[in-house]
Amino acid sequence: MAEKSSLGEFEHHVLLATLRLGANAYTTSILTELEERTNREVSAAAVFIALRRLEAAGLVRSRLRTATERNERRERRYVRVTPPGLKLVREAHWRLMQLWNGLNVVTAER
Repeated sequence: MAEKSSLGEFEHHVLLATLRLGANAYTTSILTELEERTNREVSAAAVFIALRRLEAAGLVRSRLRTATERNERRERRYVRVTPPGLKLVREAHWRLMQLWNGLNVVTAER
């Protein structure tokens, strides 16, 4: 797949939630993190699809862990952000900060 140079909003959110969760990032934990942080309902299918797209682009890597590895009831696919994924998140952050720089939303007229 061609190298991604930018992120969609939801992909950006999924990457940030994955980074925030660290070693505990899997579809359901990412979904819960997104719902709690954004105060929006998120579908498990949307998270799953975003993770597959991000993995195909090399921005996350997944690993299936058996239930016995983590003393759980079933196996789960855990994900982590790759160095290219982290680089893209940092670039997206920088771009957003450049747009926000000097913008005072509180006093801006509509």
